[in-house]
This record gives sequence, C-alpha cells and structure tokens, in this order.
Amino acid sequence: MRKARFTTRGRSFLSAGLTLVIGGALLGFPDISRLGGLLIVLVGATWWMALRRDRTVEVHRSLRPSIVTAGSRCVIDMEFRNSDRRRSRYGLAQESLAYALGEPPRFVLPGIAPGESRVVSYTVAPRIRGEHRIGPVEISVRDPFGLTRRHITVDALDQLLVLPRIVPLGASHPPGAGSGHEGTTPAMIALHGEEDVSLRTYQDGDDLRKVHWPATAHRGELMVRQLDRPARRSCVLVLDSRGSAHAGHGEHSSFEWAVSALASIAVRMYELGYLVHLVSAETVAGGHHLVDLPPDATQLWFARARLGEDSDFDAVLQGAHDVAGTGAVVVAAVADDLSGFEESLGSLRQPGASALGLVLNTATFGGATVPVPAPLADFGWRVEQVDADTTIERAWSSITRRSLIRVGAL
Repeated sequence: MRKARFTTRGRSFLSAGLTLVIGGALLGFPDISRLGGLLIVLVGATWWMALRRDRTVEVHRSLRPSIVTAGSRCVIDMEFRNSDRRRSRYGLAQESLAYALGEPPRFVLPGIAPGESRVVSYTVAPRIRGEHRIGPVEISVRDPFGLTRRHITVDALDQLLVLPRIVPLGASHPPGAGSGHEGTTPAMIALHGEEDVSLRTYQDGDDLRKVHWPATAHRGELMVRQLDRPARRSCVLVLDSRGSAHAGHGEHSSFEWAVSALASIAVRMYELGYLVHLVSAETVAGGHHLVDLPPDATQLWFARARLGEDSDFDAVLQGAHDVAGTGAVVVAAVADDLSGFEESLGSLRQPGASALGLVLNTATFGGATVPVPAPLADFGWRVEQVDADTTIERAWSSITRRSLIRVGAL
C-alpha cells in the first residue's frame, strides 16, 4: 500500500497559499495572508483525510472457464465488495495481468455502500499456454477536491491455466502400431527368422507343447513360451526442455512448437487407444512419468511445462528408459543440438518397436548457430527435421508415412 500523495492541483494550491501568506505579510495586506491561510488549511484538511484508514474493499474473481486453450477467450468477472461500515470513496481500479494476457483493464469504481458490491467484467484471449497470474488490484482514490491521491493494493490473486494448441492429425498412426485397441501384442520377429517370444515360468495348466527347452535347461526350471500376451499398447512422449538448446520467443519459439506438437500427438494416441506416458522435467520430478496419464491430466502437464536447466534432460532420458523398456512407441520432440545425449536418446527405441524423432532446426526459430543434427537414424529412429514454418500436421504426416530406413526398424 502506497502513501498518500499530492496531485498537481494539490501542489498548486499549497504553493499558492504559501505565496499569498508570505506576500501579504511582506506587503502589509492581511486579507491576502488570510486567503493564503485558508488555502493551506484546505490542503492540510484533505491531507489528513487521505491519511485516515482506508475503506475495506474486497475483490473476488470468477473465471469462465477457469482453464482455456491458447487462442480462446476467458471472461473474468470481478466483484468489488465494501465490507466496511462506511461508504467507500470514488476511485479508479486497475487490474494487474501477466504480459501474455494483454493490456490491464481499468474501471471507474463508484462509491459503494456498506455491505453492497459492484461487478465488472472483461475478456482476455491468451495466445501463449502456461500458468498466468491475475492480480493484484490497484485502486486509486482521490479526495472530493482532487488535491490528494492514494493507491490501495488489494492482494486478490488468481491463476489462469492455458492449455497448448491442439492440431488435428487426421487418421495417421505410428508405423508398426496396428489399430492400437485392446487385444494381444503380436510376437516380434527376429532377424534370424525365429519368433522372438517372451518367456515365463511354467504354471499349472500350461500347455506342455509351449515349454521352451533351451531356456529350461539353462535356468533349471520349466520355462514356457508366451506367443501372445494380453496387453494394451503404450506410447512414451519425451519433451526436451533445455533452455540453452531452444531458440525463439513467445508462441513462435521452438519450445512452444515442441509442446504443441506433443500435446497434439497425445490426443491422437488416445484416439488410437494407447496408454500415454509423458516424460518431461515436471513429470519426472514428481514421478508421474511412471504411470499412464488420463487425457486431461496430460494436457495439464503440458500447460505447466517450462524451459529449465540442461542437466534436467539427463533425468528425463533416464525416466524415459524406465517406461520405454516394454516395447512402447517413443515420440520425442528435441532441439537439434544433442551433444552428449545422442546415445542415451537413441537407445530408447526397443527392438521391434518404433521411435519417432521430431528434431527442431533451432536456427530457423532465431538461433544463432546451426548445430549438427544427431544421427538418431543410426539407432533405427524415424527422423523429421522441423523448421519454423513446418506445421505440426505436416511433420506428423511425413514421419508416420515414411518407408523403412533401417533393417529391423519399424
């Protein structure tokens, strides 16, 4: 809360009063001095009124809706309520908004009787996803003569959560993924022609024809082949949030492109019946990458994604290895400078599973240098180079329809 200050009119009145008092005394005109004294008394009285305790004004907001998608509108209703026993004074209220929400609105706030309230509304259309702060409210109050002004800060804070833009990706699906619905996971085919099946310990009732004798001899207990194992396909989304690797600002940055792309891919994978694991710095920190997330929760995590330290990417890749070992489809959106992370990222692709890499050419997003792209294709990945003018739909369509580039890769 700021102290009361004189307005330009108040300073003029005070200067005029002092001038009249001094001039009247020097020139021998007591009436002029008395007039100057009246001006000084008037300024002093308004100053004393401004120093009195402020009226208690409470502010409550209602966001409609409380969670929006980037580019959509949100209506914010502000209720000003006078909880004091005296009538509040006339003033000017100004909302405080995060830069991404636009210009802060101003309202003329009339006097409010005790226990009454006034409601004003305004609309914001955020273009950048994330958590955006709303508040506090600055109320500027003047005395009836306009000689003083006082600023009152009402600490009413709210958050508007903005989800990333979702781009429809059509009917395409990851290569080698089938329909993606509940059912059985087919056995993978090894390069030597034998069925690369899973093995488990023999249980009562198992068909003896499925006993795997080489494994039984090696382990000393009956092992059976499991050609078809009940499963539901899963997908691992890897988000690169290294602050030094990305380029650009605001909604046109490479990081925002990566977030929007993975959010759109997550929606498409849910449509195909996949279980989705989001591996980012935020989900790894809380251990949420280990469980498959529902669609709404996934988008909330995307909304909260932020650029961080390069060292966080080590933990992200380790978390991705924890959940990708079951043969899940891996989709990664990474910056093109992967120095030191090539092998760890490339080894995420499991034998018989597909791995898709959206590699962002950060130079086209405003980067100063042009790093050498990491050879993810050497690890059996499908790679799509993404420029600033590449649409998400085009990148996804290209990477999912590309022909096989390595023997044994899907």
